[in-house]
Amino acid sequence: MQKRFTRKHLNNKIFAYWTAVCFLIVAILLGISIGTVSVPAITIIKIIGAEIFMSPSEGIDPMYSNIVMNIRLPRVILAGLVGASLAIAGAAFQGLLRNPLADPYTLGVSSGASVGAVLTLFFSISIPMAGMFTLPLLSILFSFLTIFLVMIFARNIERSMKVETIILTGIIFSSFLGALISLMIALTGEELRQIIGWLLGSVSMRGWAYIKIIMPFFIIGSIILFANSHELNAMSFGEERAQHIGVNVQKRKMLILIAGSILTGAAVAVSGTIGFVGLVIPHLTRLLWGPDHKHLLPLSIFIGAGFLILADLVARTIISPTELPIGVITALIGAPVFAIILMNRRTERRG
Repeated sequence: MQKRFTRKHLNNKIFAYWTAVCFLIVAILLGISIGTVSVPAITIIKIIGAEIFMSPSEGIDPMYSNIVMNIRLPRVILAGLVGASLAIAGAAFQGLLRNPLADPYTLGVSSGASVGAVLTLFFSISIPMAGMFTLPLLSILFSFLTIFLVMIFARNIERSMKVETIILTGIIFSSFLGALISLMIALTGEELRQIIGWLLGSVSMRGWAYIKIIMPFFIIGSIILFANSHELNAMSFGEERAQHIGVNVQKRKMLILIAGSILTGAAVAVSGTIGFVGLVIPHLTRLLWGPDHKHLLPLSIFIGAGFLILADLVARTIISPTELPIGVITALIGAPVFAIILMNRRTERRG
């Protein structure tokens, strides 16, 4: 009986990974294929294969190669990395705070990262030796400062630090920081268009340079969270129970918050503010395939990446040739899901 249950559980996980990976692959192919000029899927595979193996792309139209390698592939990869970063950060925050309403957006982390990025653009700040990494570094710094202040403020309001208090505090900070950003926009001159365009959220016209910016932070943040997946499982049952089984709660909590801030800050730095990805994707992944963070984190990466690639595809094609900000698409999907989650929690409490 036990062996049968274990085999069934293993088969379910294999199926989950296959589904998530296939979803991501289909999203990538659709994201590269669809546009003003359609590129056949087989041509895309040949072009990418030729680049990977450094073989001559014989019989392939150079126009297709240029569209795939210089325009659509970097955009799709960047959208995937941003979606994956926000999704895994959201999964970690939800597990840490034991609440499906927690994500970088509702906790104010995205707003903090946005303030750091807008300040960098507003004052044309450049950290010596950092170069193009100045923007993500300051975004990460401000995102971590925001979540740190949110936790301190929530602790002062209520020593027990109930999850609802933390989330409400995060929303308060998010509103305040949003007002601060609006003030900076009102004071800008020539930088106005650049800042507003960035704040609306987009991965268009970014190129390979932005992938180089986000990639190291994505790898570092993800590795830290993967290394703490066991502790996240323990803390999802409560900090006291986690301490009883030997988890250093304060240290692990700090590491998870730092990793989430790194991922959120880097994502916001390269794409602007894109809300609800970190809320919707981890919640749906948890409903479909369970709460075990050893699997929830990587599955959230695959599904978050695929989701944002498809959201970007909709944003640039739904009213073509005009592009919508990608944040508009994610908000149209995420806001109703947020409301449904909130109503379900109210219903569960009454029941």
